Amino acid sequence: MDKHRVAIIGGGIAGLTACLELAHHGYDVTLIEKMSTVGGKIRQVDVHGAGIDSGPTVFTMRWVFDELFQACDCNFEKEVAIQELSVLAKHYWQKDSLNLYADISKSAQAIRDFSGIKQERLFLEFCEVSKKVYNALEKPYIKGKRPSFTSMITQLGLSGTKSLLHIGPFSALWQSLEQFFPDPRLQQLFGRYSTYCGSSPYLAPATLMLIAHVEMLGVWSVKEGMIAIPQTIARLAKNRGAKIITNQTALRIQTHQNCVQGVELQSGELIPADSIIFNGDVAALSTGLLGEQTRLATPVSSTGRSLSAMTWSMQIPKNAFELSRHNVFFDQNYDQEFTDIFQQNRLPTHPTVYICAQDRLHSNPDKSLTEPLTELSTQQLTERLLILVNAPANGDQPPNDKEIAQCEQQVFSLLAQSGLEIYPTTANTIRTTPQMFHQLFPATGGALYGMATHGWMSSFARPSSKSAIQNLYLAGGSVHPGPGVPMAALSGRLAAATLMERHALTK
Repeated sequence: MDKHRVAIIGGGIAGLTACLELAHHGYDVTLIEKMSTVGGKIRQVDVHGAGIDSGPTVFTMRWVFDELFQACDCNFEKEVAIQELSVLAKHYWQKDSLNLYADISKSAQAIRDFSGIKQERLFLEFCEVSKKVYNALEKPYIKGKRPSFTSMITQLGLSGTKSLLHIGPFSALWQSLEQFFPDPRLQQLFGRYSTYCGSSPYLAPATLMLIAHVEMLGVWSVKEGMIAIPQTIARLAKNRGAKIITNQTALRIQTHQNCVQGVELQSGELIPADSIIFNGDVAALSTGLLGEQTRLATPVSSTGRSLSAMTWSMQIPKNAFELSRHNVFFDQNYDQEFTDIFQQNRLPTHPTVYICAQDRLHSNPDKSLTEPLTELSTQQLTERLLILVNAPANGDQPPNDKEIAQCEQQVFSLLAQSGLEIYPTTANTIRTTPQMFHQLFPATGGALYGMATHGWMSSFARPSSKSAIQNLYLAGGSVHPGPGVPMAALSGRLAAATLMERHALTK
């Protein structure tokens, strides 16, 4: 009997995860990727021979990949070189800075020194609450198939529901943070976690405080860059018989009587398929980019787009400024950033600036040391930086060159005010705008996280892995359980599991 044929459109982390798992279970899998290499939003930009991580850079929820690799009879840590960070991130204001550590007691002491003993106590209370929220939601929401609000409450039971109600899940994240952090700088710091889902802290639900607990469970660096994760998964999938086609665009999904038949490539080739997994933003389906028949696959979302970004991938002379691996520079007018983006649909006039210093590694292999070491080789003459600011997802509109220039000037002025004087040039920098992200990820306007997580019901509005077209499945950051590398990987596993479950029933 012939094997069940599966075509996967898109080589992002969700598509690759599904590809590996299905190939491991003996399916005839073909993955189609339009770029020259797999990875999707996990990508590197080459600046004069230096590969610079220019997509997701914060690696958390390692257990997702441990479980995936174990399910496929391999070991994640043996396949991908990683190292846990002792400093989660360093945060800068014009005259102050604050490290958060993997060790909660060290973070508490740092916050006490930074903002006083009362704030230390409230921080520890916040940690306990964020832990309870995470523990309550991990099984029914993060690991589960997309629940409704009612079904999730049923799964949570009385104690789990009490944990959620304690934080006021129907309120905005910012409202909850005001209760824990009288210091406005710490409101900024912990409000930043909403942007991990591409959302405003003033509109995102309070449940997103669980991201703080996710980071406290561990942040790792990947020795060869984040790109090593998708490359490794692709290699393992091919070792199990999967075919991975790059530099080929999927033109349309062919269907007959509301059931998939195959994928037509831009080259004219047809990839026959009994099932298809679409790993891309679901907006590409609902807007008909893959054929009129796919418009019915998933309803058009009534929620607005999530954040886009403007990034600078830089290779610069080694800098004496004390950067950690992950760094955030705050301006004073925090609310203005989100007003500009979500209400004015413009680049922020007062952006918060994130820097990933990829050649800096805060680790502490010697436990006798009280402070982590910053490892930057004395022989190294240059270092790689990714600089990122949030931006509106208006990349399907013409760029505003004046706005771009003003935003860039403000970004590097803010860094200089903190003592980090670096300047982008055409020789050392490649800039990426929302318009460029829109070209990379069609139908999104450059949105990098699917739809925004605004309002308490938004988490239940994401599509599930099943579509309205028979044997067409959905995976990626725009579907349940949401955006981010580990969550997208979970969506890939959900899509594969749903496909295998349905195939088993129809054998």
